[in-house]
Amino acid sequence: MTLEDKIMADFKDAMKTKDQLRTQTISFLRSQMKYCAIEKRTEKLDDADVIGVIKKLVKQRQESIAQFEKGGRQDLVDKEKKELEILKGYLPQEMSAQELEKIVRAVMAETQASSLKDMGRVMKEVLIRTGGRCDNKTVSDLVKSSLAGPA
Repeated sequence: MTLEDKIMADFKDAMKTKDQLRTQTISFLRSQMKYCAIEKRTEKLDDADVIGVIKKLVKQRQESIAQFEKGGRQDLVDKEKKELEILKGYLPQEMSAQELEKIVRAVMAETQASSLKDMGRVMKEVLIRTGGRCDNKTVSDLVKSSLAGPA
């Protein structure tokens, strides 16, 4: 079962159980997936594309939570956090910090990266190797500190 099929099955289930928040969240996810499919001119998305859409929505939720906290809107913060949990349920399990560190060190050794000028090359290769199992900001921070640290 593809991720897209699982999302559709969960949407139907949420509608049957009348779980309004889950239905709305998954419905919005499905519409964003349709936009992505149209953009890519394909009928069905592969799992990597679906994960990309989900990550984009997760990032939006995280930014919204920060803004609503600044504005003192706890009701909206709670709603966004619940949506965030629903969306994160579809993402693959995140890689541990030790695993990520090991990959960053290996890529730096292979590419012979030594300064922040090499950050783009290192980031690109690390993101390929992690396969969407890490937050891009976490990867960026780790690569930046690794390149700036010992020098």
